[in-house]
Amino acid sequence: MLEATVKKILQARVYEAACETPISPAPFLSRRFNNQILIKREDLQPVFSFKIRGAYNKMAQLTQAQKDKGVIAASAGNHAQGLAMAAKLMGVKAVIVMPRITPDIKVQAVRARGAKVVLKGDAFAAAVEHAQELIKEHGYTYIPPFDDIDVVAGQGTIGVEILRQHAGRLDAIFVPVGGGGLIAGVAAYVKYLRPDIKVIGVEAEDSACLKAALEAGERVVLDQVGVFAEGVAVAQIGEVPFSLIKDLIDGVITVNTDEMCAAVKDIFEDTRAVAETSGALSLAGLKKYIQQTGAEGETLLCINSGANTNFDRLQHIAERTELGEQREAILAVTIAENPGSFKKFCRTLGKRMVTEFSYRYADSSEAHIYVGVQVKPGGEDRQAVIDKLRDGGYQVEDLTDNELAKLHIRHLSGGRPSERFEEEVYRFEFPERPGALMNFLTQLPHDWNISLFHYRNHGAAYGRVLVGMQVPNGDRTHVAEYLDAIGYRYWRESDNPAYRLFMA
Repeated sequence: MLEATVKKILQARVYEAACETPISPAPFLSRRFNNQILIKREDLQPVFSFKIRGAYNKMAQLTQAQKDKGVIAASAGNHAQGLAMAAKLMGVKAVIVMPRITPDIKVQAVRARGAKVVLKGDAFAAAVEHAQELIKEHGYTYIPPFDDIDVVAGQGTIGVEILRQHAGRLDAIFVPVGGGGLIAGVAAYVKYLRPDIKVIGVEAEDSACLKAALEAGERVVLDQVGVFAEGVAVAQIGEVPFSLIKDLIDGVITVNTDEMCAAVKDIFEDTRAVAETSGALSLAGLKKYIQQTGAEGETLLCINSGANTNFDRLQHIAERTELGEQREAILAVTIAENPGSFKKFCRTLGKRMVTEFSYRYADSSEAHIYVGVQVKPGGEDRQAVIDKLRDGGYQVEDLTDNELAKLHIRHLSGGRPSERFEEEVYRFEFPERPGALMNFLTQLPHDWNISLFHYRNHGAAYGRVLVGMQVPNGDRTHVAEYLDAIGYRYWRESDNPAYRLFMA
């Protein structure tokens, strides 16, 4: 079967639609991890994904009668774009069934290439089921996204390019895995010619269908599939790909959401390309492989499989990146509710960069604060921060790996106080430098009690900060004088309707 697959790969018709993509060096990553790291740039395809290869090769094998009926596919987006483009080039009607979770950028791209889009279900399986119903109704020819030998052969041309473009030492290739078509094609060609090169699959932890199949010795269906990396959100590995994969690959690595987000940033910093989360999946696995094996001086290549992501998702990706690099600790800390306790906490924390701080007055005895602290990767530095705070008498809960805290609580901390009191609310711009927060606190009068505080570092030169203060009556007319002396830009927000409606 391997030899027959390699023959199909060599005969695959892909370059009538696809282009040969380059291999980009990753100098920053290479220096950081002490290995030569390379990135195969499938994000540079005309549809910004490798899927055009398999879709076009499959279309090229159809009879005229099959083309006349029109073609249909179920896809989370990238296969859909590949098929839409292939069908347009061949003058064939195309219908694409996509899960409702598909990013709008992919939906619009498919429509722009002339295909009809049908949105159905919240996962790939539901889209497949509906596509089969439409086939029975209209007689369309189904073009699978991965479970087909001609699709596998089309994707396998990536392996041909890798070995031709990089003829020297290559220790391992890391391939993102959804349904398995890409890794099956790459592994078949690479292992046939260069069995010394490791081929390692990388899956999202919440959609690891290949890992489950290898452990069970047969294909299994996952009970649930995560959709953060929708391009690989597949519940069962393909039958055709698995028949190849199970005997060829050298292992599977799974990564989490934060690790994928960090890899998106890494790719951007080395290539200025903005990968989708599934596109950065293989780099996240490559980094984890280095951490797990201690590899040094090796040549490691990963495949950036696509760049189709909604722009508004980048905010969330950026939010999670520091956590993915283990450079930020998220902590819940209990402090005493009295003037000066906030300053005492910051003094205990020391000169570490605070990346986030959310606090809201609740009662007269104690307060719970949500704080982000910049730490060194690896976990030891995070534990050192926790130990230092506990030694200082604080109750600390580590929320760094708590999904609820990272997705929701960080934006919902606070609310309305349980008792009525007067406060002055100001919005500030703090310079992003160590000591800026302590400078602010030190220059406030000692009998002013901070009753609200929210701050988030977004990587800009200035941090946006919202502060509520209980100011003694005698100082009410002098607030501006104190704040002017600190030197930070500020705006009074005590009468802002948003504050009055939701937080007063």
